[in-house]
Amino acid sequence: MATSALIDPFGRKIDYLRISVTDRCDFRCTYCMDEEVTFLPRDHILSLEEIVRVAKTFIALGTKRIRITGGEPLVRKNILWAMEQIANTEGLEELTITTNGSQLYKMAQNLLDVGVSRINISLDTLRPDRFYALTRRDKFQQVIDGIDAVTQRPFKRIKLNSVMLKNHNDDELFDLAQFALDRKMDISFIEEMPLGIISDHNRAATYLSSDDVIETLSQHYQLSTSQMITSGPTRYYHVAGYENRIGVISPHSHNFCDTCNRVRLTAEGRLLLCLGNEHSKDLKSIIRNTNPHSATLESAIIDALALKPQQHHFNLDEAPQILRFMSATGG
Repeated sequence: MATSALIDPFGRKIDYLRISVTDRCDFRCTYCMDEEVTFLPRDHILSLEEIVRVAKTFIALGTKRIRITGGEPLVRKNILWAMEQIANTEGLEELTITTNGSQLYKMAQNLLDVGVSRINISLDTLRPDRFYALTRRDKFQQVIDGIDAVTQRPFKRIKLNSVMLKNHNDDELFDLAQFALDRKMDISFIEEMPLGIISDHNRAATYLSSDDVIETLSQHYQLSTSQMITSGPTRYYHVAGYENRIGVISPHSHNFCDTCNRVRLTAEGRLLLCLGNEHSKDLKSIIRNTNPHSATLESAIIDALALKPQQHHFNLDEAPQILRFMSATGG
């Protein structure tokens, strides 16, 4: 299959797939899910073998980068086997993961061994009491130990992701940035996305724009815009005196849809064409259909790209239009 097989209706080449391997997580972050969230029945979730099949099909169609996400991907049993199968597929340039960091203290070397090259770690605070309030779990030191474990190993790149909420954790912007830079990690500060209905806070009231983040950090660092292009939506800034960068992800203030090169596979097997829309294609039914005359997985993926919208529309003043939580979508 030609490497140009995955082109959407707006001429964007889709070469990046994010795979949610589970909707389950050992945290209950307030901006991601409610405490009493209901998880999908296990038979609704793709098996690891099915996930590997989808990944290999995407690679054959020209996908160069795959990110494993959740929920928390490292709580899924035998996930290392699946990641090794994907990482060793000819044509893939990079296998990465996004994790909350809770399992890294014991899995850092295993991840390196199976072929993971980059790790994104979600960390929104450096204060143990605030960590507990945000995640509803007492695992702060476990995450810090995990960060220490991966930074001591030769991964290609390690990055922190921090969701910033006004009057919740925005007083830690400098502390989080310095924590990352001291450990030779990049950091991305993220505007909260309105996915799923939550009761912990009002998203409009806690919204903090990326422009405000950069303005605040410019009081501490000499920042200059980076021209580096990555496979993700982060806009990076060089930091004078440091080799690593500070970045922002701005789904509200600086819509990045025009350069979107990615689609997402949800834990239940839906190919999600846009994070901020419900446009999707059910791949699970195709994978599990034994009818030899049914549509092939390859053709279903190619046909699904016709559903990819030009852009998303987030409005903090309205009730969420997307009712699924981020944990069911993948980061």
